[in-house]
Amino acid sequence: MKTSKIVKVFLIASTMLIIPNSILAIGGASGARVDYQVQGKIGAIKLNPYGLSPLSAVIMNGGYELSDIKVSIVPKPNGQVISYKVSDKKAKTYGGIPIFGLYPSYLNTIKISYTKKSFGKSERVVDEVYKVTTGGVNIEASGNLMQRGIPFENVEVIKLDKEFKDRLYLVNNTSGKYNGKSSQAIWNNPVGGALEWDESSNVFIIDTKGQIRWYLDNNKLMDWNNIYNRGIMMGFRQNVDGALSFGFGQRYVKYDLMGREIFNRLLPSSYIDFSHSMDNMPNGNYLLRVASANIKRPDGKNVRSVRDVIIEVDKNGDIVDEWKLFEILDPYRANVIKVLDQGAVCLNIDATKVGKTLSDEELAKMDTSDAFGDIAGTGIGRNWAHVNSVDYDLSDDSIIISSRHQSAIIKIGRDKKVKWILGAHKGWSEKYKKALLQPIDSNGQKIFCDDEYSKCPGYKNKENGFDFTWTQHTAFRIDEKSNKRYVYITAFDNGDARALTQPPFSTMKYSRAVIYKIDQKNKTVEQIWEYGKQRGNEWFSPVTSLAEYHKDKNSIVVYSATAGMTFDLNKGVALGEPRPEIDEFKWGASEPSVKIRFYGSGIGYQAMPIDLEKVFN
Repeated sequence: MKTSKIVKVFLIASTMLIIPNSILAIGGASGARVDYQVQGKIGAIKLNPYGLSPLSAVIMNGGYELSDIKVSIVPKPNGQVISYKVSDKKAKTYGGIPIFGLYPSYLNTIKISYTKKSFGKSERVVDEVYKVTTGGVNIEASGNLMQRGIPFENVEVIKLDKEFKDRLYLVNNTSGKYNGKSSQAIWNNPVGGALEWDESSNVFIIDTKGQIRWYLDNNKLMDWNNIYNRGIMMGFRQNVDGALSFGFGQRYVKYDLMGREIFNRLLPSSYIDFSHSMDNMPNGNYLLRVASANIKRPDGKNVRSVRDVIIEVDKNGDIVDEWKLFEILDPYRANVIKVLDQGAVCLNIDATKVGKTLSDEELAKMDTSDAFGDIAGTGIGRNWAHVNSVDYDLSDDSIIISSRHQSAIIKIGRDKKVKWILGAHKGWSEKYKKALLQPIDSNGQKIFCDDEYSKCPGYKNKENGFDFTWTQHTAFRIDEKSNKRYVYITAFDNGDARALTQPPFSTMKYSRAVIYKIDQKNKTVEQIWEYGKQRGNEWFSPVTSLAEYHKDKNSIVVYSATAGMTFDLNKGVALGEPRPEIDEFKWGASEPSVKIRFYGSGIGYQAMPIDLEKVFN
């Protein structure tokens, strides 16, 4: 009995000791408390703070005011260090120290230095260490055979000069239509449009060791049951504030690299089908490549147009201006459209049509039919222009567009007048002839071309010689080297329908990255640099791709985004898969300083360096 009483007393006493501690841990008499795990002198680590950027985190400020912040992600063995400073305003925006560049499926080590302040008392903390484990990368497969691997796992760094070892490249690829998810609707009010570009996207950042350091969990942005909230993501640009602007389907958006939404908007109701290009203007407005939601043709038919309208929207999403290209240019110029390889009309890949072109009879039959939509043809409501980039020229308040299906780079003023056309002269009506640029050599002498300036000396696979661009992607003004008279332009010359022909053998096709110098006063153009001819067909990208100047390293970044994609002309089947390749060149160099190749990733679209100083400043 005595023993039993002693046990009871002990149990009661133990319970009295335990219960108050449990209550205090969840609030209780001492009040609410935060009991997240805190490794250092400030707050807990919050992974994926906004749900879209799983390889990012925030070390919460713990109630302190933080300043003088430096962050370093300790690399894997032989890996690339990511280091950056964080401004005081960014620390306030994120409620702590933003962490970017974590490795997936890894116990990451983070070093931070900062000054913490509370009630006038400050403490400097140097090289405090935090550790955090990340999960695997959740990039959903499309189920499409265009994607045969994980896009960031099979990366080969072929060449890397030391000046570029700190580079981070954002890569925007597409793995094809989601089987069973995409294009389950008809965009028919009125007829036409380009909704069928309703595909999956892979958007990620790699370092120069080929390791993924960030990705966008874009499935969290999409609602595949909502026609207005899905589509392929395109037109990525890094804004001056470091955030990314881009669009998909019927939306245009802006998010920062931590995944924080800045805006996510439907296109204005008069327009549909964003793709390719969202250019951020110096005044904070945006230029969007869209199409008309409802336009009445000269024959009285109402249609949706296809990739042939540019709009300017302000910070609030209101329309400032529009460029209806079917009114400014000639939607019936068919010289290029007739000779396009119908197997690869940008992202409309169809192996059964490889090598086929449009005859005059087929084109005429189409023009009198009600065949509208995302089909290569002439007239409003068909894919006659296929504008794939828009760039703003502040010097004279104009836009520069790349029109794939006219094989032309065109400058258009605010008054909607064509200022110049960089492209083959053949097929342009009298109205546009004064705008056509005359090729010249480095001595200012005219270069003469055959067949109404469509076959210039460099159109064959030679080392040197001027050529125009053919079914090109991207035409970007090099602002740092241009002025009011002279404009430097980078472009990716895909090379299909070169010289308005298809070669006897598809293996004769090649692509180029090219730079032109345009004298706007004398209406002349000089080709000052090119790369790609020497690579021949193995570097040929029939669709997509990019070439762009970057001031920070005085370099040209090139993404040959579908290099290696080949087809059997007789059987109509794919032979080779795309092997997208990033190449970066010092200004004027004949060979790249960086060469990075991807395998099994599907179709590449664009790639570009990311500047962390902008992101966290």
